[in-house]
Amino acid sequence: MKAPADILKQYWGYDAFRPLQEDIIQSVLDGNDTLALLPTGGGKSICFQVPALCMEGICIVVSPLIALMKDQVFQLQKREIEAEAIYSGMSKREIDIILDNCIYGNIKFLYVSPERLLTEIFIERAAKMKVSLLAIDEAHCISQWGYDFRPPYLQIADFREKIPDAKLIALTASATLKVQQDIQDKLRMKAAAVFMKSYARKNLSYSVFKVEDKGRKLLEVLTNVPGSAVVYVRSRKRTEELAKWLMSNRISASYYHAGLNAMERANRQTHWIDNKVRVMVATNAFGMGIDKPDVRVVIHVDIPDSLEAYYQEAGRGGRDEKLAYAVMIYLAADVKELKERTLRSLPEVEYLKKVYQALANYFKLAVGSSQFVSFDFDYEQFIKTYQLNPFEAFAALKKLEEEGLIQLTESFYQPSRLFAQVDKQELYKIQVANANLDPVIKATLRLFGGEVFAHLTTISESDIARLANCTRAEVVKQLTYLDAQGAFVYEKMKDSPQVQFLTPRQDAAKLSIDKQRLAQRREELIDKVDAMLKYLQQEVRCRTQVIQEYFGEENDIPCGMCDYCIRQKKILQSENDFNKLLTQLMDEIGKNEVSLEQLMKGHSGKTKEARMYGIRHLLDEEKVRYNEVGKLILT
Repeated sequence: MKAPADILKQYWGYDAFRPLQEDIIQSVLDGNDTLALLPTGGGKSICFQVPALCMEGICIVVSPLIALMKDQVFQLQKREIEAEAIYSGMSKREIDIILDNCIYGNIKFLYVSPERLLTEIFIERAAKMKVSLLAIDEAHCISQWGYDFRPPYLQIADFREKIPDAKLIALTASATLKVQQDIQDKLRMKAAAVFMKSYARKNLSYSVFKVEDKGRKLLEVLTNVPGSAVVYVRSRKRTEELAKWLMSNRISASYYHAGLNAMERANRQTHWIDNKVRVMVATNAFGMGIDKPDVRVVIHVDIPDSLEAYYQEAGRGGRDEKLAYAVMIYLAADVKELKERTLRSLPEVEYLKKVYQALANYFKLAVGSSQFVSFDFDYEQFIKTYQLNPFEAFAALKKLEEEGLIQLTESFYQPSRLFAQVDKQELYKIQVANANLDPVIKATLRLFGGEVFAHLTTISESDIARLANCTRAEVVKQLTYLDAQGAFVYEKMKDSPQVQFLTPRQDAAKLSIDKQRLAQRREELIDKVDAMLKYLQQEVRCRTQVIQEYFGEENDIPCGMCDYCIRQKKILQSENDFNKLLTQLMDEIGKNEVSLEQLMKGHSGKTKEARMYGIRHLLDEEKVRYNEVGKLILT
């Protein structure tokens, strides 16, 4: 077995692990059930990818988002590590090929949704695989108190029993103490080793501005903070409007949302990553799986639904560990609007049944049919056909997804792919017998070589057409014919939203919805919104401390960087007391070791806050430090 450090160097080119990564990896290799909590950009994927590469066998990765699966598979393949993903929109033949390659080939990582683990074919094939590690990504989804609950996650523990020799790791970026315990309970983890990196980001400065003119404040922030930026808004229409407005104000900007076609999304993303465009105005899906370390400011001009969501999105700034800013800009009216929208997003059971029935009618599905079948989904046409309110219908679809009945994919894109079902000798016979097919077959093999005989390979019909000196339409026609004849598996490009039924189509009148859980989720969602608004509106505490406390982390030392902390520093400096305070604190510490509690004894209110800031400053300047028993001493 290779050492983790050698694997890291070989495939990622790094000389050392980040804090906690090596401890987490060793815990997995030692056979411990492991729960890892690392903030966004903290290098979670390495914590399961490295130990999997240290061991023989395959790693099954459970992930809830197609975008994340596809990005991680791409990143692994780029490093010449064999990886595949199975997700909605794939044909049965395509899935069959991937599963066979996992059993008999060299696939090292297989990414799947939690729903896939429930299917008979996957359970049967997984039993034949040598599974070394089961990795649960975005593990907060397993908890009904998490912010993206997915009921099929609850059955992962049952699947694990079918692969008893596999080690287990669960990972997430953000989880309250309640969610952490729920993850361990639902996965039936045995004496789990829990690793948690602080929720404090030392290089990220949080600020909140209540304003009367969002546009003016947005321009001010972008003017004062140079470098790459993301501006998050709620609606697709707003992304385009705001990007055009920024450009009219001489700020380089583009916009991104799931309604753009695949080429537009890819081009806009690439231009932003390459710093050809400075500001990306986007809906909240943007940023998942995108590796751009030099984002200097993340600005929200619409309020997120929860602190979890805000922490994830804000955390996309400053991944290079240099100073970055997370800024929230809101109007007084936004608070009321968020509360009202939250209540509208909690549909009653009868409305859920109505929308589910409309879906079944729209796709003409018989009761008991269509499990794991995906359909192109024109949402605008759907709501028009059944005269549904766009916002309420979408909220209902998201609740049906939460209940594990359907899966929505807003921006599904899959390039064309090809796999040869016959060997080279048999393919040559087809070329000889069908002279008209010869140029296309030759061009395909010349461009993509032996890859098409090994697995489904991404192809370009346009490239084949140029080499074969014919039209793209002719290439599509011939590959479709060869697919029908059983020579190739030809999966044509897809680029449309998808909806997939995760269970056989049910009778809507008897729809399996847990009313008690729906009521709990309603209460939990309202609590999350309240916590978000509390963070937004409070002006008496360090913002990093508020976030840490929400996630169950205690910290008496303010961050020194957020808007509140900066205001306090200015107060101290304007009164010219700061240096006197630092001298006084150093005198009190002197040559003896002193606890933080001793330094705070007898002080309260602003005096206590000031002393806290002073200690933080001395720690940052390395004039004092904590010793082995947690007491302060002069350095």
